[in-house]
Amino acid sequence: MRQLLIFVCAFGLLSAAFARPVEKAADEKIEMVTLKNTSPLISFRILFNVGAASDPKGKEGVANLTAMMLSQGGTKTMTYKEIVDAMYPMATSFNAQVDKEMTVFYGTTHIDNLEKYYNLIREMLLQPGWREEDFKRLKAQAINFLKVDLSDNNDEELGKEALYRMIYRDHPYGHHNVGTIEALKKITLDDLKTFYTKYYVRANLVIGLAGDYPESLVERLQSDFAGLPQGEAVKLQLPQPQPIDGLNVWLVKKNARATAISFGFPIAINRSHPDWPALWLIRSYFGEHRSSNSYLYQRMRRIRGLNYGDYAYIEYFPRGMFQFHPDPNLARQQQIFQVWIRPVEPKNAHFSLRIAMYELDKLLKNGLSQEDFEATRNYLKKFVNVLVKTQMRQLGYLMDSRYYGIPPFTQYIKESLDQLTLDDVNRVLRKYLQSKNVDIVFVVKDADDLKQRLVTNAPSPIQYNARKPQDILDEDKIISTYHLDIKPEKVKIIPVEEVFLR
Repeated sequence: MRQLLIFVCAFGLLSAAFARPVEKAADEKIEMVTLKNTSPLISFRILFNVGAASDPKGKEGVANLTAMMLSQGGTKTMTYKEIVDAMYPMATSFNAQVDKEMTVFYGTTHIDNLEKYYNLIREMLLQPGWREEDFKRLKAQAINFLKVDLSDNNDEELGKEALYRMIYRDHPYGHHNVGTIEALKKITLDDLKTFYTKYYVRANLVIGLAGDYPESLVERLQSDFAGLPQGEAVKLQLPQPQPIDGLNVWLVKKNARATAISFGFPIAINRSHPDWPALWLIRSYFGEHRSSNSYLYQRMRRIRGLNYGDYAYIEYFPRGMFQFHPDPNLARQQQIFQVWIRPVEPKNAHFSLRIAMYELDKLLKNGLSQEDFEATRNYLKKFVNVLVKTQMRQLGYLMDSRYYGIPPFTQYIKESLDQLTLDDVNRVLRKYLQSKNVDIVFVVKDADDLKQRLVTNAPSPIQYNARKPQDILDEDKIISTYHLDIKPEKVKIIPVEEVFLR
């Protein structure tokens, strides 16, 4: 760890427990993160340290709509269709991702098309067209996303995002990045222009560049984006999430064929904390995303065939059902521990929650064994390379490391894992994880029936279509009556239409 601290100090990086971007003086150059190599593909990640947590009260969705107007709207001289038509022969695009504290615009082009591509994206970011027709189209898309894409068509992402709403109620993280339906209806084009003027400033800007780019491009980026006002850096002073008292349940009621389940609670650390690598290892052992070797997957999917998978997280991981690896530039001061139980048959919903909590309690009681610790550590030392397998991902992770004040991610992970011991891991496990104060979300059709089962601790036996080993059947008997202290007043039934309404 001493070597890591020396590295951090040598590069002047911030290493506070709740890391925030460093404010730049007016006469400083724009912060850049570069990855020079021999690739003819030139990648851009143009990041502003502002996001949905800075949405004005009552205008939740402004940050996202502003980014969409820049990446999916026209410029002063070109319509959005003209931009798409210009990029089509270059086989490229320019996209935006908005999270709570970061908005990043990203795209890649071949060096042969660099001049044309750069001129397009420069104008998109620095000379937006602010056309009313683009605004109406994108606002309608945002409302439709919350009403239909998320609430009607995607129970798994619905459950995960509802959990964040539940944990971060009355908090700057408390609304979906896209906003709320009622707020989106009230947002005007002038609201976006105001947000752009206030936050799209040099003080919030970090430019990422990768590939075999000419040095003249660096100079052009510095010169062109110097046209933005210096402004003031965002300094989010976040409150702590409201304490969770006992087991609290939201039953999101909708006409769902299967029942999706998510549960979790805030954790006191993020990637900048010395204990984070150990917690990252624990998460991987318990529920690595899309891994058939993780513990929960083995106990719930492989042995019992309950669903397609069961995973655990200590960082925000949206769109998990569509991808194998998390996107970069979702850095946050505050994170949660979360378990995602993919949809199960409604009759097995109560049992599924019980088994996940039962296994979490076992983990807390017994800790990891030396064998499990070594196997997970060896896996992660190789797996970390997969997370940065493209130069675009490498660039994104480098920018996140800058935010958190840590060395480059692969170096940080490998050096940290090398120094970990089993005692370190089990200490961290019991320090940050628990099962007594947890928020739980079900996406369920018969919410009243499930509520009755939960609050009465009704037995939830499971039946199989094939024979199971006797030791599993014996364990099932224990799990089917495993006590979860869920009080009636801690269970709330919420119509799906209300989850993202306000």
